[in-house]
Amino acid sequence: MNYLYLLICIAFFGIGDILAVRTKARLSSVFVALLAFLLAFLSKLLPANVINQAGLGQIASWSAVFIVFHMGTSINLRQLKKEWRTAVMAAISMAVVSLAIALVTPLIGKDAALVSIPVMSGGIVATQVMNHAALKAGLPLAAALASFLFVIHKFVGTPFASFFGLKEARDLLQDYRSKKASGLYDQNAELQSAATTEVVLETPLYIRLGWEKYYTDYVCLAVAALFSGLAEFLDKHTGINYSIWALFLGATVGYFGLVPENILTKGKSSGLLNMAIFASIIPSLALVKLNSLLGLSLQMLVVVAISTVALFIVCYFIPTWKVVGSRNLGFGIAWAQLLGFPATYLIANEIAIAVSENEDEKRVVMNKIMPAYVISGFVTVTTLSIVLAGILTKFL
Repeated sequence: MNYLYLLICIAFFGIGDILAVRTKARLSSVFVALLAFLLAFLSKLLPANVINQAGLGQIASWSAVFIVFHMGTSINLRQLKKEWRTAVMAAISMAVVSLAIALVTPLIGKDAALVSIPVMSGGIVATQVMNHAALKAGLPLAAALASFLFVIHKFVGTPFASFFGLKEARDLLQDYRSKKASGLYDQNAELQSAATTEVVLETPLYIRLGWEKYYTDYVCLAVAALFSGLAEFLDKHTGINYSIWALFLGATVGYFGLVPENILTKGKSSGLLNMAIFASIIPSLALVKLNSLLGLSLQMLVVVAISTVALFIVCYFIPTWKVVGSRNLGFGIAWAQLLGFPATYLIANEIAIAVSENEDEKRVVMNKIMPAYVISGFVTVTTLSIVLAGILTKFL
């Protein structure tokens, strides 16, 4: 292992995080890191196998299935049931984007369309699954497209989610202020209503059985390894991608309270594995040549443009937004489904701060915007996109 290359890789990731914090996430940390690696590869400052030389390749090879299982343990089926309207709106938006990209297959090519569909509504796991499948199929440009789209779609989704969330928040506060001024607003009733909509969770089974003290860092990793191995075994013997099995297994044991929620966070290892899975998509950038950048740019432009137009038509002008009862909220959800946590949380929080004059007003906005945005990104980025990626890899 070359420690200099390890330092450079981690430094690129770290610089991206620093700039994201400084710009309040307006500049994507992922974009900064990917751009740094791409420029370093194009200028020959870094070797194409820098990830392997840095010792990250082996970790990256098994980190994905661990992370997917970890995501599965975080799925709160009770909360999804409570926010079913948001979940349906997010699923509709994801279907719209997927169908729109399928329609432009003659323009961008079958391989580009297949990798783009799950990535546009997905996160790093969906990207990694499609990236590796494309490389395995001998499609380096399709793999690179997946990596770039992972960054670009967040730039596209963020301003729309913020803009229409602000419009919804202003309408909420106008109604709230009007009722309060006329004495029609009952704060006690509002608090009671909010309380009844909260998800009431019983103590997880593993705590009731006295297992909590046994879930140490190593035990959490061992549990993740056990179910990750089972997911790989089922992949081999059923033909269903490991990501689908890992998500299902994580959701199942999490639902029955057998393991802690976000098990790798509990095991203090999610940060390292997230970095490794991020590193796993970097090698595809080394295969990009200057003369292929134009083609990639055109493919990205077509995918983003058709997705944007389709979402406007179906989720704003056609009344699919009536699922959630508000055009602005429905369209905000349609864009939030591209982003995922923590971007959805940060945007909802910024909206509440921007329009509110006091804590009561902030609470009114947060009670409406926060669950809608967070659940929207969770349904698509954390769950549906991974399932879709697992299915589409078979067609590359």
